[in-house]
Amino acid sequence: MPVRGPLSRFLAGLGLVLVAALSVVGGIALRGPGLVAVLVSGVMAGCIAAGVARESTQPRGRSVVESAFLATAVTVLALLVLSGTALLAGGGAAVLLVGVAGACWGANRWLRERRTRAVLADLSVQLPGAGVRPHPVRSVDALTTGDLAEEWLRTGSSLQGRLSPAARQALVTRRAHVLDELERRDPSGFARWMAAGPLASADPAGFVRIEPPRATPGAETEAA
Repeated sequence: MPVRGPLSRFLAGLGLVLVAALSVVGGIALRGPGLVAVLVSGVMAGCIAAGVARESTQPRGRSVVESAFLATAVTVLALLVLSGTALLAGGGAAVLLVGVAGACWGANRWLRERRTRAVLADLSVQLPGAGVRPHPVRSVDALTTGDLAEEWLRTGSSLQGRLSPAARQALVTRRAHVLDELERRDPSGFARWMAAGPLASADPAGFVRIEPPRATPGAETEAA
């Protein structure tokens, strides 16, 4: 196993050199108008990525600008590599390269989602807290507001322990979903809680309503 690290670095370096060479060849083959079209495609991909990142409700690890720049760079590089591959090995090889890249991306996405679901479903077993009974993690919209407050405190305490990267990321994602649900149920109480100070160990139960407010008979008559 000692050669695993050097071998991985060698293969990664070799892949980068190959990608760089193909992109240079592709840029030379496209020339002026083709390069302009590639750049325009990259900018369009960046704008789409920025819009998706801005509208996404899921926690993200990159800013909108970073997402746009990454999408632009990847699109431009991919088009140049495809152009270089088509020039050197033919259109069939370029199509095959697209298929292999898409399959690898899909498999990686599927494995990551499966690993995250497994970690979430096993949180009560993997994380500190022997008093917690193992159970599948329910969606936040299926929890009562009191349960959401307890979930916030429990996951905050669990984050202080030693966790695997996957378990820590699953916890962070879970806490983001809890925050979104608390804000949806009681925006004003949530705002007071946010303004009260650090949230790492703060109990939201003192700020967010546990039960929805009941309308008074007069209000109901007026609404009717």
